[in-house]
Amino acid sequence: MLGFLKRRRRERLRGVAFPEAWRAFLVEKLPIYARLNEADRKELEGHIQVFVGEKEFEGCGGFEITDEVRVLVAAQACLLLLHRETDYYPELRSILIYPAPYVAKTRWNEDQEDTDPLKRARLGESWQNGSVVLAWSATLSGAFNIHDGHNLVLHEFAHQLDQENGTADGAPPLQDDDWLKRLIHYQTWARVLGTEYQTLRHNTEKGRKTVLDEYGATNPAEFFAVATECFFEKPQQLKAKHPQLYEELKSYYQQDPANYHN
Repeated sequence: MLGFLKRRRRERLRGVAFPEAWRAFLVEKLPIYARLNEADRKELEGHIQVFVGEKEFEGCGGFEITDEVRVLVAAQACLLLLHRETDYYPELRSILIYPAPYVAKTRWNEDQEDTDPLKRARLGESWQNGSVVLAWSATLSGAFNIHDGHNLVLHEFAHQLDQENGTADGAPPLQDDDWLKRLIHYQTWARVLGTEYQTLRHNTEKGRKTVLDEYGATNPAEFFAVATECFFEKPQQLKAKHPQLYEELKSYYQQDPANYHN
């Protein structure tokens, strides 16, 4: 019954005319929106309406939540959901937004009060307990610059996808209907992403320039999040330098950003 009511509610949210003011935010501040074809733009708009209707946004550090904030965060988060079966980040309840990089209090940095605060500043976090934290300055710059390979929202929401089956480990739930196909897919995923992760670690240790940001060498979960950013923002380069990784992400996200409209 709850599933039926949820579907009906979401159908109603998607059925409401998309506000022109919201579309203006996308056109002006999210260039990747214009690169989508008409059907994908419409699908994305429907996802945005559901996301905004279901998730709570909370301003931190005096930050004011506006429609622009909700729409731009939702649009980037929902870009990862196009063409896929989705429950709209089911464990996520709230998005906390600071105006700029913030210092998160943790046991580690509370014990080291003399540590330079700038070195402890964070742009965002993805929590398993139902929250994502974002710095608005980085959210906005990541939305507008779609070619630098850095997008805070894509990164943190890739972690949310990864966490849907438990702790983030770089292996999000795969959606193959047949169990055998899903098993084979997991094996291929582990082989390709595992190899690419080790290659990035090696290249990072050697100081070699890579298409993927070196932060992806931190652990498999960060590798998946960094690879997601690169997949959407540097698709041609990723496809050329890491074709197997590109194909795995293309299969997972059911999208081909290398062929988006220019």
